[in-house]
Amino acid sequence: MAELKMTDVAKAYGDVRVLSDINLDIEQGELIVFVGPSGCGKSTLLRMVAGLEKITEGTLEIDGQVVNDVPPSERGIAMVFQSYALYPHMTVRDNMAFALKIAGKTKDEIDEAVKAAADKLQLTQFLDRLPKALSGGQRQRVAIGRSIVRDPKVYLFDEPLSNLDAALRVATRLEIAQLKEQMPDSTMIYVTHDQVEAMTLATRIVVLAGGGVAQVGSPLQLYEKPNSEFVAQFIGSPAMNLLGGEIVGTGEITTLKLNEGGGTITSQYPSRAEDMGSKVNVGIRPEDMVATDGSDFAYHGTVEITEALGEVTLLYFEKSAPEHDPVIGKLQGIHSNVRRTDVKLTADPSKVHVFKDGISLHYRDQPVFLPGVQPH
Repeated sequence: MAELKMTDVAKAYGDVRVLSDINLDIEQGELIVFVGPSGCGKSTLLRMVAGLEKITEGTLEIDGQVVNDVPPSERGIAMVFQSYALYPHMTVRDNMAFALKIAGKTKDEIDEAVKAAADKLQLTQFLDRLPKALSGGQRQRVAIGRSIVRDPKVYLFDEPLSNLDAALRVATRLEIAQLKEQMPDSTMIYVTHDQVEAMTLATRIVVLAGGGVAQVGSPLQLYEKPNSEFVAQFIGSPAMNLLGGEIVGTGEITTLKLNEGGGTITSQYPSRAEDMGSKVNVGIRPEDMVATDGSDFAYHGTVEITEALGEVTLLYFEKSAPEHDPVIGKLQGIHSNVRRTDVKLTADPSKVHVFKDGISLHYRDQPVFLPGVQPH
């Protein structure tokens, strides 16, 4: 298994630059997930690692060797595509064994590798079936098994679950998580647009947008400490509420007056004396907003729409202006009679984020890439 390093990697198609200044160190045994809006370059970056796209600038190293000009077949990588790409006339056994036959492995070596991969993926009983006799999830497992038998240095997954229905996605996602536990030293890079996959599978998440890396960190780091408004709204569903406000008290605890909802709230993000009076955006996740009956509230509004999901109820408040997104609250339990009622909400100071000029106060002294696109 391998470590992987990208240094100042860039990709351009003629005069159109799609990726710039990509610097990543991926350690052996990590499962790194690339996420970002459509067209941000997730799959392009993965294909550069695979050798299917040429690197315009910078260097890519696998196990300390620069592989910019090394053919895909010699990089020690295996790729699982969005489509299963199975040979329809071959059995599961033959599909999984095909690359090893091409590599000139002996029959005993091939049988041993196929058996081990089939056991890990619970495919043993399907080895003599054709792909048409398998479900979508089973076909995807065969595609993964075809990679495992090669024992590559790096596994690459390009949105492997996007063709599956909701139930199969969940089941196959759990199987990939279990597979990673069985192969703790395997290095994997996984591309997805699904936040649940990213949050549940990743050792670290790389958020890509606007041609660069917006933030890298563990799932909980990105969720709890986003470095910018973009990452704050991209990670989490529903997206974080951003409310315009003003800093009216500085220090270790920052006091904020909100423009929308007419309330005041404090944040544990420290501020400086020169921040007094600054216009900021206050970020509060829907699940962190708590209903209150007191005079100490952050937001006061009228509920326009409710969505009862059983374990939680989503409250969508009337927009203060047509161009604004609605404020969303997520309350535990079923609240069926709150539509068209006035509700006051507040939040714990440790859950209140403050963004000045798009950058979190928590990261203001660090370089932060602000993508020129908006999250969807």
